[in-house]
Amino acid sequence: MNVTADIALASSSPRRTAILSAAGVAFEVVAPAIDDADLSTAGRDPARVTMALAWFKARQSAAAVRARWGASGPRFVVAADTLCEREGAPVGKPLGAEDARAMLRSLRGRPHRVHTGICILDRTDGARRIFGDSATVALGDVADEELERYVRSGEWAGKSGGYNYADRAHAGWPLSCDGDPETVMGLPSRLVVEALRSMGWRA
Repeated sequence: MNVTADIALASSSPRRTAILSAAGVAFEVVAPAIDDADLSTAGRDPARVTMALAWFKARQSAAAVRARWGASGPRFVVAADTLCEREGAPVGKPLGAEDARAMLRSLRGRPHRVHTGICILDRTDGARRIFGDSATVALGDVADEELERYVRSGEWAGKSGGYNYADRAHAGWPLSCDGDPETVMGLPSRLVVEALRSMGWRA
């Protein structure tokens, strides 16, 4: 299989792939085997957790790139992890409908922080950049009927905090963001592109 890009995105998230594509970056999707939903984040600093998980994902995807293409594979691996934080405590992905309902109710009517950690790994020399970005999101008073409809839809699955910012804003939910909405959605492209260029990537 011939490689068509110099970047491997360590994620199968449709949100991250859409963000990176919109930024004009060509990439191969090489999702890591790690499932961050299975990892405990209790008692840990949410921002640091996202950066650590991004590093683990980058390493796994780099190994997958090597196995698939050898030395001719994409030079750079881009990995990210996103986690919500409510009053200092991490809020992961819902485990089921009841968990999603409780999670969203706990976020309603108050601001919460969203952290995204990023790791960019250069496979040619092992150089890496690990950094993060945070934003504050305020979710207004979503009606109980709308919340129940959303929970029944199952759209909360696989999303930290149980929601995707762009999707819910488009649906008319009362959302506001102090910071970069792309950080909330899982990949701040402005920071990623800047870091890639500083590491020698050219579009």
